Amino acid sequence: MSVASVTNSSIWATLPRTERGRPLVLGADPKGKNFLYCHANSVIARDLAHPEISDVYTQHSCQVNVAKYAPSGFYIASADKSGKVRIWDTVNAEHILKSEYQPISGPIYDLAWSPDNQRIVVVGEGREKFGHVFLADTGTSNGDVSGQTRPVNSCDFRPARPFRIITGSEDNSVAHYEGPPFKFKGVKSDHNRYCQSVRYSPDGAFWASAGFDGKIFLYEGKESELLSEFAPEGKNAHAGGIYALAWNPNSRSLLSASGDKTCKLWDVETKRAVHTFVMGDDVEDQQLGCLWSGEYLISISLSGYINYLDPRSPHPVRIIKGHNKPITKMVKDKAGKNLVSAGSDGRVISWNIADGTCSTVTGEGHSAQVNGLACVQGSKLATVGIDDSLRLLDGDLKAYLKGDSAKLGKQPRAVAHQGSLTAVATVDTIVLFKDGTLKHEMEVDFEPGAIAIKNEHELVVGEASAGFNLKVYEVSPDADSLSLKKTVKLSGSVTDVVFSPDGHYVVSSDGNRKVTLFNSDYEKPHQREWGFHTAKVNCVAWSPDSKYVASGGLDCAIIIWSVSSPEKHTITTSAHAQSQITAITWIDNKTVASAGQDGNIKLWAVDIK
Repeated sequence: MSVASVTNSSIWATLPRTERGRPLVLGADPKGKNFLYCHANSVIARDLAHPEISDVYTQHSCQVNVAKYAPSGFYIASADKSGKVRIWDTVNAEHILKSEYQPISGPIYDLAWSPDNQRIVVVGEGREKFGHVFLADTGTSNGDVSGQTRPVNSCDFRPARPFRIITGSEDNSVAHYEGPPFKFKGVKSDHNRYCQSVRYSPDGAFWASAGFDGKIFLYEGKESELLSEFAPEGKNAHAGGIYALAWNPNSRSLLSASGDKTCKLWDVETKRAVHTFVMGDDVEDQQLGCLWSGEYLISISLSGYINYLDPRSPHPVRIIKGHNKPITKMVKDKAGKNLVSAGSDGRVISWNIADGTCSTVTGEGHSAQVNGLACVQGSKLATVGIDDSLRLLDGDLKAYLKGDSAKLGKQPRAVAHQGSLTAVATVDTIVLFKDGTLKHEMEVDFEPGAIAIKNEHELVVGEASAGFNLKVYEVSPDADSLSLKKTVKLSGSVTDVVFSPDGHYVVSSDGNRKVTLFNSDYEKPHQREWGFHTAKVNCVAWSPDSKYVASGGLDCAIIIWSVSSPEKHTITTSAHAQSQITAITWIDNKTVASAGQDGNIKLWAVDIK
């Protein structure tokens, strides 16, 4: 029985998943509206002008490495680490699959469409071969990629007749092919380290190659004769390896992205850098990918940040931030204007609920996964991480507060706050802070999995170990002692426990697929658990009016439960496709936000019936 209808209203997309030393390939919409990148088993299509608008394709069964639009714009081809290529449409919201092929038996690193939409070339690290050319409609072979002895990192199709293909390999060479059907024509050995990127100019008159040796070479488009090297004053184009190249649509300029933490804009006629973009000083500022689509110049940092570049500025004019690792916790701030999320890498992001823009919380934060997040007084929030620390951040300043941290003796599992009391559950202790001062630490004979506070005087701790209990403790007025008040038996390890805003109920979730509602006396008002999840339930949250509970779990589903009509519920399956839901919260009585291991945050409109 349904209690509400739930529809996805927006997606705050994950950033590209990056790997040091590996180029990140972006795809450009031929209509100039969107760009593509990959994260785990997802392909993200993001609006260039409004990057807070995005779409996610999640039909691959393993990590996706590259996705490219067909020149027509009606299809996208995406390829994964198993060697599969999926061709799917861009017109329907369901992204109907047209074809699936397996051209090579190993990871595909790059692909390119022919300008007539009929052929696709893929390259990578196959067991029998490093690339293949096939017909997009039938999968029929249209040529082999041969002549190179190491995995092939990059490829491109000449966008004009006669058709040509180029490939760049880890054997330091660039090969070129003629066809169709395509056959090996020759090899260029100008690079002395891995070739990471090869790209044709939009008019097909030239192509360029870039490599780990910091060099860029320019070749004639049809016969592939070497024309020149981009070598300002006899030096390499970049001081570090070059990961990506992108051409201006007018074929007169070239953008390069390098591990030396810069991007450069090159004039093709003079072979000189006309502008250098300085991206930062940290390792995370290495540039792994770039794109030039219409008026937009974009680069991707090792951090996953998406940088918008403008030749009038030496630094990015806009940086799109967010998560590119799994999200572990998420809360709405007390003012109700921002969502704050934390990830498995310790990164904490503040999201503006009104428009989806975000900022990274700066300062001395956690160096590893955040296991707990709780609102404190005013705009402050408390975080605990597996670096065994409790820290405070200011949500308005988007920064951690200096000096406001406490070293915990054990690894924390959860944190809760109410009034002036902060409670931290570690692997075998419960730690109490009052007004920021450590008051009490008590060892327990179980492993806590969740913690919640009611009225500063009552503490509920859920067992994650074999006991499967809720332990209810009374907190002394000075928070210098805890006394066990009650034990409530559950059927699985407790993953979350939350008091309702009005204080009349408490709800728990567990590893046995159950969501359990209790009244203030810890009795079940309906004498049963809610058990419609098909796997472990990770998180629960109350609507502000205390009438509904939302839950999310390992089954990728969100369920809305009614307190007054416990027999009614609404299930949204595959809310985060192929990704468990790790955090959930209500923004208001009609909107739920969910976060997943996929790094995405989704907003859901809840229409109560």
